[in-house]
Amino acid sequence: MRRRLLAGALTAAAAGVGFLGTRPDSDWYRALDKPAWQPPNVAFPLVWTPLYGLIGWGTGRALEKAAPDDRRLLALTTADLAANAGWCWVFFAKQSPATGLGVILALDVLNIALLREAAKHDTAATLALKPYVVWSGFATALNASIWWRNRR
Repeated sequence: MRRRLLAGALTAAAAGVGFLGTRPDSDWYRALDKPAWQPPNVAFPLVWTPLYGLIGWGTGRALEKAAPDDRRLLALTTADLAANAGWCWVFFAKQSPATGLGVILALDVLNIALLREAAKHDTAATLALKPYVVWSGFATALNASIWWRNRR
């Protein structure tokens, strides 16, 4: 139970910190040239809310199944969620799609590592994390497109 609470707390912290750095209504963001396939702004909280729930549940379950040898999984979870929250700050607050692309590519690597580590311990946890990996891949393509369209 302690590991599930820890995973939930880490996930909630990442969601909160990321939320504070996200500014989709800023003049800067609204002025960016974005691809036609970008979802409307309202879609992002509708997608991220259940994803954060799945991340917290999946990592918590994997940590419980991995115990007592859960150090690698906990380190990956922490690094992954730090990159997740950090992306919001570098993309929106720093107003840098290029830096955001670097961070989200690192996040993709961490996501795959986290998924592979979770798969060593629990199938249900792995299934819970897969939508996060898929959505982050989509977000990477979106970030890359925004960077490409707005590079100077």
